[in-house]
Amino acid sequence: MSSASPLQITSLSPDQAADFDLVCAVVALINEVYEVAEEGLWANGHTRTTTDDIAALIRADEITVAHLDNELVGVVRIRRIDQEVSEFGMLAAAPKRRGLGIGRELVRFAEQRGRDSGASSMQLELLVPREWTHPSKEFLTQWYTRLGYTAVHTGQLADSYPELTPRLTTPCHLITYRKPFL
Repeated sequence: MSSASPLQITSLSPDQAADFDLVCAVVALINEVYEVAEEGLWANGHTRTTTDDIAALIRADEITVAHLDNELVGVVRIRRIDQEVSEFGMLAAAPKRRGLGIGRELVRFAEQRGRDSGASSMQLELLVPREWTHPSKEFLTQWYTRLGYTAVHTGQLADSYPELTPRLTTPCHLITYRKPFL
């Protein structure tokens, strides 16, 4: 992290779900990042998340944020899947702050939280178009692989999230990646 001030990563407490400005800032960052990262996958008008979704995830103690110079620059959802597996998702780093290692630090934080909770591995899901190559998805596939993640399952979005399938504009795979904790 090469910056004048250190990156501050904190898990939001459930009571912070009542902070409307904070919830809106988290939603805006996630939607800004996913608008590019998933361009062409969703019908017009689809956003990655809403204030109701994020407030519920904050209440469930699943949202972690990163600040740099008092500016919200990153977010990740961290949750426990089962006794052995933790998962992160909704990873987003502010586009104007890319290249500073914010995403890598959020993943590192998520992995440590998983270890601390007793999980033996971390997983993530990546939505990838079946019939064409998406530049953001190609970048993420390579990036997650460099971080030690391996694809362990390829399924359809409808298998896990049937309510989202009608919003897709192109057929997609949902690839699950996993990294064991050593």
